[in-house]
Amino acid sequence: MPEHSNHAFKAESGQINGGSASLAEGRFEPLLDTEEAARLLRMHPRTLRTKARNREIPGIQVGRRWRFRVSVLNHWLERIAS
Repeated sequence: MPEHSNHAFKAESGQINGGSASLAEGRFEPLLDTEEAARLLRMHPRTLRTKARNREIPGIQVGRRWRFRVSVLNHWLERIAS
């Protein structure tokens, strides 16, 4: 299991730019897979994939797999909550 799966990420301040985030410090931010992001958002992985495919939730498709940045999900949650 990857070390980043414990969700102990420091959510960096990111800017959404075409579905991706550019980090102010320029460090690489580990990507969550669908199961990890779904657990973080407390939704079913299939629901998350559907919402990402429909561009309702920001994600990055790498081949057939979806990946998610914690900072982008955090920014998305803040935006929809306000």
